[in-house]
Amino acid sequence: MLNATWLDTFVTLAETGHFTRTAARLNMTQPGVSQHLRKLERQVGQRLIAQEGKSFALTPAGETVRDLGLARRAQERQLHAAIRADDPDVGEVRIACSGSFAQILYPRLIAMMRDAPRLTIHLEAAPQNNVLSGVLEGRFDLGVVGQDPGHPRLDARLIGREELCLILPADAAGGHVTFENLETRGFVAHPDGYAYANELLSLNFPDTFTGADRLRIRTVVNQIGQIPAPVACGIGYTLLPRSGIEAFAGRDRLTVAPLLHRRHHELWSIARKGPEPSARVRRIMGIASDIAGEIGRQN
Repeated sequence: MLNATWLDTFVTLAETGHFTRTAARLNMTQPGVSQHLRKLERQVGQRLIAQEGKSFALTPAGETVRDLGLARRAQERQLHAAIRADDPDVGEVRIACSGSFAQILYPRLIAMMRDAPRLTIHLEAAPQNNVLSGVLEGRFDLGVVGQDPGHPRLDARLIGREELCLILPADAAGGHVTFENLETRGFVAHPDGYAYANELLSLNFPDTFTGADRLRIRTVVNQIGQIPAPVACGIGYTLLPRSGIEAFAGRDRLTVAPLLHRRHHELWSIARKGPEPSARVRRIMGIASDIAGEIGRQN
């Protein structure tokens, strides 16, 4: 690698064509300029200027080195311009969150990208532990999780909360809900559903609910967008966070059962501690916070 200081001195010398003017521009002495030139020539292994009396001309090697120096200056100007600009519509952002939250978030991100052709967004629906580890490892710029991770290397911000809901077909609205009635319908199971059942059903039916492993299963589905579909068709019941219901296209064919004891999950945005996030990451943080607020108002 050529010495950057010597190279800059030489490019300035080539621009001014004069040792004294170069020294004045760089706040150096004339012998200092000559010393930089000699060191650069030794590094390159060739003469860079040819003396012509009191003036000089660049050798072919000197012209090549000058062009390299000019190109490096241009690259540095572009770099500084990009850093100063921090355009929210330019660059790449990687985000991870739950599948239900992703269903609401992604349409907003699509609208954002439509107006920003130079913006690239990667959204991954992942379990909470994967979101946490991915942000810590730098694989994700931003994550949304259901609790404060309390990690010293993470910046965590509470952005809202959402209700864990018992979902029934729309024609069941207003009816009294018993655990026996739910068992008759059967559970629409999914990967998170068993934990949700232990959390919500044990709270509301402590005398009759004996554990998610003993539920009567009507069907099993692992595609988040399809979990409410059988319920909307009158088949079974299921348990989902509010975001998983609101994102479902057939929302009008579902009802959220009123329960005596309600359960809510917090929503936290997480990012690695360090420099201020880029403008594009801050913008998406704002969108996620808006969505969390909207979900919270529906609780």
